Amino acid sequence: MLNSHPDTHPAQGIVTQLRAYLAQTDLPDDGRLPPERELSAALGVSRTELRKALDVLEAEGQLWRHVGKGTFMGSRPLDTFADIAALARRSNPAEVMRARLVIEPEITRAAAFTATPAAISEMRLCLTRSRQAETWRQYEGWDTRLHRTIAEATQNSLLLGLFDTLNAVRRAVTWGRLRTAPVRPLPTHHSFAEHDAIVDAIEHRDMAGAAAAMRAHLQTVERKLLEKQMRAANED
Repeated sequence: MLNSHPDTHPAQGIVTQLRAYLAQTDLPDDGRLPPERELSAALGVSRTELRKALDVLEAEGQLWRHVGKGTFMGSRPLDTFADIAALARRSNPAEVMRARLVIEPEITRAAAFTATPAAISEMRLCLTRSRQAETWRQYEGWDTRLHRTIAEATQNSLLLGLFDTLNAVRRAVTWGRLRTAPVRPLPTHHSFAEHDAIVDAIEHRDMAGAAAAMRAHLQTVERKLLEKQMRAANED
C-alpha cells in the first residue's frame, strides 16, 4: 500500500513502488516489462497512475517504449528493433565480447571519476544480490544491472546509450547452449571477486585500476565463453 502521509506526493510514491518492483522482478532476456494491465494490478494502482510513473522513469532514461512492442528497461538503444535485430544477425558472441572489451573498460574508467556515493551504493547492492541469486537468470539480471549502473555512473548520456545498444545486441545474439548444472552460480564463481575489484577501484577513484579490473573480468568471461562453445561443439 502507498504511504498515506499527507506530505507524501502520491505520484512519487508510485514511482518508488515501481522502482522496487522492477528491481525485484525477473524480466525476460530482452528486458521487456509486463503489460500495463499486469503492472497496475501488481502495484495496486490505476493504469493512469502507472503511466505517469512510467513517464518519470522514461524521462530518467531508466526505460523506453516501442509502440506495438512494449516497454523495456534501459535507454532506447537504436531507432527501431529492426536495427538491433540486423546487428545481431550480422554479429556473433565472439564479436560481442570483443566490442565489450573495447567499450566497457573505458566506461568504467570514466565511472571511477564521476560515480556518486549513491551510484556506488547501488553497485554494492548488485554485488550482494548477485551472490544471493537462486538461479542463473536472477544472477544475470543483477550482473546486467551492475554493468549498467557503472555506465550510468559516468553521467554521460552518449556512453550510456552506447552501452545500452551493445547490451541490446548482446541479448539478441544467439549464444547457444551455455548454461549447465549447477542451477545457480557457485560461491567460487569467478565474477564475484572480479566484480568486487571493479567496484572497489571505482570507489577509490582509481581510474586506471577500474579499467584494468573490468578488462580482466571481460577477458575471463570471453575465455570461459570460448571454452563452453568448444565443449558444446565436441558434444554435438
